[in-house]
Amino acid sequence: MCRHLAYLGPATTLRSVIIDPPDGLYRQAWAPRWQRHGTVNADGFGVGWYAPGDPDPARYRRAEPIWGDESFADVARVTRSSAVLAAVRCATADTVRALRAAGVTGRFNFLLTDGQVIAATAAGDTLWHRLFGPAVVVASEPSDDEPGWTEVPDHSAVAATARCVRVTGLTSDERIAIP
Repeated sequence: MCRHLAYLGPATTLRSVIIDPPDGLYRQAWAPRWQRHGTVNADGFGVGWYAPGDPDPARYRRAEPIWGDESFADVARVTRSSAVLAAVRCATADTVRALRAAGVTGRFNFLLTDGQVIAATAAGDTLWHRLFGPAVVVASEPSDDEPGWTEVPDHSAVAATARCVRVTGLTSDERIAIP
């Protein structure tokens, strides 16, 4: 499975959200601590963010490991946003086949944001959230060992704003309620 991260809160650099945390998404690309399926996420990465006053997100995507893109660290150092969505990719053709053979069904883990709300699902791999100050992070795994991280139960949906997180169980006819 891939590793994901979404952030909402005061404007900050992409670097402070993705690269700087000791176990942040950048490190999770080669050394995830909680990943249930697969061991390295080197099949590409992508980052989307909202610039102030622009309703359309900017995107930076590459089909190489995040650590192999020499330009990304510079872009991340100077790019600020109050809404960020990022992922490091692990090709999943064998993982999906193994899960289906084991009888696991579901939508797996997805994160979405419109710049105001994060919507996510936990189905088949780990998902965590953390409120801190006027900010929230929803991620595949904690990016540090600081207190406040809460694991989302499997087969759950998350709706989060910078001040509120709501977790509900997934059923075939349930929709995510936005706080």
